[in-house]
Amino acid sequence: MHKLRRRLLTKIATGLLASASLSPVAAQSGPTVAAASDLKFALEEVVAKFERETGNKVRLVFGSSGNFYSQILQGAPFQMYMSADEDFVFKLADAGKAVDRGRLYALGRIGIMVPTGSPLKADGELKDLAAALKDGRLQKFAIANPEHAPYGARAKEALQHAGLWEAIQPKLVLGENISQTAQFATSGSTQGGVIALSLAKAQSVAKLGSFALIPNDWHEPLKQRMVLLKDAPPSLRAFYAYIATPAAQDIMVRYGFAMPAGQ
Repeated sequence: MHKLRRRLLTKIATGLLASASLSPVAAQSGPTVAAASDLKFALEEVVAKFERETGNKVRLVFGSSGNFYSQILQGAPFQMYMSADEDFVFKLADAGKAVDRGRLYALGRIGIMVPTGSPLKADGELKDLAAALKDGRLQKFAIANPEHAPYGARAKEALQHAGLWEAIQPKLVLGENISQTAQFATSGSTQGGVIALSLAKAQSVAKLGSFALIPNDWHEPLKQRMVLLKDAPPSLRAFYAYIATPAAQDIMVRYGFAMPAGQ
């Protein structure tokens, strides 16, 4: 019975999140936005509203910010880049790949997600996670790969702040991006993980478990910056401007993003 339940949860989570690299919106025609996967649910709503209001089409591709940065340097055919870490945007600008140094569009948050039935508690200060490492309840724990996923880097910093990094490393399951990490953290294949608040806010993810925010001062801020690339067409420049409108920002805030000062 337990195995059957786990298989069912895995199937549900996979269906919800495995599309992180290519969303339903991405099947449409239009200029392409390479977007950090924490934006999956929020940005799909923003794009749908933009398309209804303007008639312009936007194609979304989701993945890790670091991987997209490397692909753009190598000539990938994207016209706009929405990173979860502003440093990647600055590097692209310095490499002459962007029209300017972009602008902040959101501040992200991380937290601990545990699937229904997990022996762990969703405790934002990670005290139960520390106890589970000692008493054997923790076997596997998911974070995004900190080498190229900003949300993984912030998860590592939070675990270091809590004094758990060394002990938890043998238990880690690394997601290619934060959407895949959320899949791992909710499917029952791990006892939990550190995921983006923006994904935990989605109803389809929230129903799979419990979530608690990790204190914001436990890690460097997730300053999310976007930029137009050199061949961005007018329709995508309009979308870039649309992100700063109240209509778009209301959607972003609903998914847990904070708006940068002055935006």
